[in-house]
Amino acid sequence: MDIVGALQISLAQLIGPSAIFYALLAIGLNLHFGYAGLLNFGQIGFALLGGYGVGIMTITYEQPLWLGILVGLAAAGLLALVLGIPTLRLRADYLAIVTIAASEILRLVFRSTATNGVTGSTNGLFGFADPFTNLSPFDSAKQYSFVGVRFYGDDLWAMLVGWTLVLLLCGLVYLLTHSPWGRVLKAVREDEDAARSLGKNVFVYKMQALVLGGVIGGAGGVFNALQTKSINPDFYSTAQTFFAFGALILGGAATVFGPVVGAMLFWFLLSIPDVLLRQATAGDDPLIGLTEQQVGAVRYVLLGLLIAVLMVFRPQGILGNKREVQLDA
Repeated sequence: MDIVGALQISLAQLIGPSAIFYALLAIGLNLHFGYAGLLNFGQIGFALLGGYGVGIMTITYEQPLWLGILVGLAAAGLLALVLGIPTLRLRADYLAIVTIAASEILRLVFRSTATNGVTGSTNGLFGFADPFTNLSPFDSAKQYSFVGVRFYGDDLWAMLVGWTLVLLLCGLVYLLTHSPWGRVLKAVREDEDAARSLGKNVFVYKMQALVLGGVIGGAGGVFNALQTKSINPDFYSTAQTFFAFGALILGGAATVFGPVVGAMLFWFLLSIPDVLLRQATAGDDPLIGLTEQQVGAVRYVLLGLLIAVLMVFRPQGILGNKREVQLDA
């Protein structure tokens, strides 16, 4: 088997656009779950609104790209507001149920034939990313190589913008969580009644965290739409939220860089067995008798086992602090 080739492909996933997208989703979930103790199982719904905000405004209504980005982020924030008002005063599981249901409802609505004139239905939207691509200093048709890892110019431009955005958001999270606002948010996570007894409006702090995390999730959707140059509703399935949760748990909740490290490792560890298993099943005399579909399933099984083992021996994740994840039930 070609171990070097497998490592090169996996390194491309380690720093590639997929890692950036899930890092953005996980940063938003980190504000929700890690710092505020909110169970949001519909983060992909915020990403859907962010991506479709760009596509609908630029393709359907022929507006500038920058306006589409603002509309997408605003729509994600509005969704958080709408979902938070009736649920944040109740138990945490109500928010989990409402968010996962809302994300699935949005996906089904956007893929419905009734919305074809606006959303493109199952065909989605495309052809809106040219203004973003035209800003690239790299040649779109040229491949750039770094330590044997190759990227096309468009992907390299998206990665440059995406990682810059990730670092800026990490800086924002650091400043927020080390401010009085962040300390109150952690107090709310640990014991709502104690925070309320000290005169803090628990509902307002939860709402602020939910909206901010939702907008960051919407930024992930905007990035994914610009990087892939297309939007399809079937991509925004519930599984994507749990991939982001897996990345957050892997890296460590309630840490600034935990979601980023987790997203990078998530795709690296997902890519390694995929490449090796496909090499082992290729040729006339394969080492392992697995089909392509089975290989795709086995890699998730192996990654799931790895995360389960990590939870046994290091439940706080790679960068996490064990005290931060010991929530008061």
